[in-house]
Amino acid sequence: MDPLKSVGTVAASGMRAQGERLKLVAENVANASSTGTTPGADPYQRKTLAFEELVDRQTGASMVQIRDLGRDQAPFGRSYDPAHPAADADGYVKTPNVNPLLEMSNMREASRSYEANLNMFEAGRKMRGQILDLLR
Repeated sequence: MDPLKSVGTVAASGMRAQGERLKLVAENVANASSTGTTPGADPYQRKTLAFEELVDRQTGASMVQIRDLGRDQAPFGRSYDPAHPAADADGYVKTPNVNPLLEMSNMREASRSYEANLNMFEAGRKMRGQILDLLR
């Protein structure tokens, strides 16, 4: 396989993985205040993902893929709001275990990683074009 093509394959795997990470962060942020609707019901539980290395057998290139989609096991918060439909007998409502500051940090990191992979993809494409120009 063409080494420059494998650069594109590696970069594309990184962009796919970081794109999924960005979607997950967006979902977590969108549900940061989603509570249950019945007394004592659990609120939205933060979603997580884990990556793993995937080695391309043809090229030996090291790529990335999503290993696991999971749920954050951190405890839910509690807020006193006896008028809320999800309030328990003591008047407390469980709140999501989403920390918007952490999610924004994850978003920034995923965005920068996506951009780095995009730059690598573009550099490989440009080098391939230069090689073709030299061969003409």
